Amino acid sequence: MGVRESDNKNIMETVLFELGGMPITLTQALAAGLALTVVLLIVSIAVQMRSARAREDALLEDAKRASEMERHLADLMRVQSEMTGRMQTMSEIFGTRTSDLARALTERIDASSHRVNQSMTETRTKTEETLTKLNERLAVIDRAQTNIAQLSGEIVSLQSILSNKQQRGAFGQGRMEAIIADGLASNAYSFQATLSNGSRPDALIHMPNDAPSLAIDAKFPLEGWQRINEAEGADATRQAMTTFRNDLGVHIKAISEKYLIAGETQDTAFMFVPSESIFADLHERFEDIVQRAARARVVIVSPSLLMLSIQVVQALLRDVRMREQAHIIQKEVSMLLADVGRLTERVQKLQTHFTQANADIDQILTSTGKISKRGERIEALEFEDKPRLTE
Repeated sequence: MGVRESDNKNIMETVLFELGGMPITLTQALAAGLALTVVLLIVSIAVQMRSARAREDALLEDAKRASEMERHLADLMRVQSEMTGRMQTMSEIFGTRTSDLARALTERIDASSHRVNQSMTETRTKTEETLTKLNERLAVIDRAQTNIAQLSGEIVSLQSILSNKQQRGAFGQGRMEAIIADGLASNAYSFQATLSNGSRPDALIHMPNDAPSLAIDAKFPLEGWQRINEAEGADATRQAMTTFRNDLGVHIKAISEKYLIAGETQDTAFMFVPSESIFADLHERFEDIVQRAARARVVIVSPSLLMLSIQVVQALLRDVRMREQAHIIQKEVSMLLADVGRLTERVQKLQTHFTQANADIDQILTSTGKISKRGERIEALEFEDKPRLTE
């Protein structure tokens, strides 16, 4: 018995482990476990009490919310009853206003229908007028299309003319001749006249005072120009421009050599270009040719420049004619001055006659005044002696 107790005591004092250098026996471990168990029981009881208190608070909160919900429901019922009354009132008002609105809409629809009918009538009238005018314009357009068709035919004819070298030359010659013939008298120019060297310029403008004539050439190389416009690609265009530049240079040289004859023609000749666009393009893309022509004393002229030159020549011819008639004009002016002198003398004589007539009229008025006074005295029976009025 004593041995068993001693063994039990030894077991209880047996060291289980060390904690921080301090030996922990079985007794201490059991005591610590018992203390931990007690603590856990206390914590569990506290948690259960807190949970119970929380449930009580939740129940109280639910009761409070239920009370508030009841109060809110009562308020909602009251508001619902008020809304029901208001809805009934609004329904009555809405019914009344709906009737008024329907009546107003009916009236407005009737008025709108009347206006729409009136507007449709006016629109139909205007549409008929517009269609009538449109038909008239269509008739004008038809006539214009007819004119355009005729113009297209003329353009096709012009293209056929320009496609033939001889016809192109005749076209330029025709334009030049028309400009010259419209601006000058028939004795002031010659077409296809022969010079002393056998050359035949397209036109010769006869200058006044027996001055040398002005030669004009109309054989512009249009075929070279046409090749430039028909060329496709940069190389073909460059080659066509080179060919045209060479042809034009040869033509300018021929004009300078054939038509510039000292004492017979002017020291400058005209090369006529039958198109303003070609003339502008020459000055823009072939400035070297223009300068070469100027050095060769060949002036490149367009239709407008030729017309201006013709007007200048016309003014010169008019001035020469006026100078030729200067002595006749001077004689007429002298005779006019003599007539003016005679007219002055006659006016002076007439003025003298008018002066004498005025004096005679004054004397007549004096006599009539005396006669009037005598008649007044006779009428008043004034027979007493009075001095007589002298005449």
